[in-house]
Amino acid sequence: MRRRDFVLGALGAGLASSGALDPVVRSDRIAKAAYARGGIPYGVAVRTDLLDTEFDYRAAIVDHCQLVVGEGGLKWFDLRPSQDQFVFDQPDRLIAFADQNGMKMRGHTLAWYGAMPEWTQTIASAAQAERELVHHITTVVTRYQGRIPSWDVVNEAIAEHPKSGATIRGSIWQERLGKRYIELALKTTAAIDPSAQLVINDYNIENPTQQCRDRRQALLDLVRDLKDRDVPLHAVGIQGHLPGDMEIDKEGLSKFVEAVKAMELDVLVTELDVIDNKLPALEYDRDQLVAARARDFLGAISDAARPSAILTWGITDRYTWVPMWFKRDDGKPNRPLPLDAGCRPKALMKVIDDFTRAAE
Repeated sequence: MRRRDFVLGALGAGLASSGALDPVVRSDRIAKAAYARGGIPYGVAVRTDLLDTEFDYRAAIVDHCQLVVGEGGLKWFDLRPSQDQFVFDQPDRLIAFADQNGMKMRGHTLAWYGAMPEWTQTIASAAQAERELVHHITTVVTRYQGRIPSWDVVNEAIAEHPKSGATIRGSIWQERLGKRYIELALKTTAAIDPSAQLVINDYNIENPTQQCRDRRQALLDLVRDLKDRDVPLHAVGIQGHLPGDMEIDKEGLSKFVEAVKAMELDVLVTELDVIDNKLPALEYDRDQLVAARARDFLGAISDAARPSAILTWGITDRYTWVPMWFKRDDGKPNRPLPLDAGCRPKALMKVIDDFTRAAE
């Protein structure tokens, strides 16, 4: 388990965007000019409750980003406290923030195994599961139709250790509907908002391990099957929670991206950060290693195809999921994100700027 159910998401809120992410600009002048000339949009996961209380956090997002995505807010756990209740407070506030600051938003997420409220365990049949999933997607996507241009429709569908006949991760949806839930979620979203970019989002495909190779293949097989059957799908999201002590399988990752692009699908980097619990204590050295790992990762993707967006899972080390699962043994704070705890740019921010401006 890498970050598992911290993602319950009661900490934040949001959305972000990816495909139709055009007329947005950064606030700082250099980045604004670069983006206007065709750069790749950059965004971050946001904890919505902090936007009204921490000025430097809010300002950092406005200064650096064209996109936002909520750490929570649109996950079932936050959105559906009971079967007949939808609570849109967090995503509504985040989309208002995005609109006010010339940003776009991504929707995360409609169908996932994690962050599920307890009442969903009472879903007892395939018919009930289909009703609940369709009702949920219809209600949520209708509310933000035309305003959220890109959705992580299906999140983390691939099994942790895929093997023949068991490549899809267990969930209430998989248990009640089988693999069909993926097609159902995509078709329902497409029917409600035909203009939205539909994304399958997953992680742990970038390292030179058998597990990553198996997961890459399982994800490609799933995507190819959907495409062969004309199920609506527009992009694959590569999360990029990178273990700092592990090399990037540059060749394997590039070939994966080539295969995705060959199916006429976009690629997005959706949740980038570098897990630094096993990296050196000295901050300068650690920051350089974090930046180098991200550069290798983004380089392997970009060598095969230009990603249509790059997002990190947070913007400042002050607020990151990483120490909840990967606290350092020396007690020093983790530094996985582009800005330090004081919202000052680090080496990772320079790497992101290099890639997002590379398309000038």
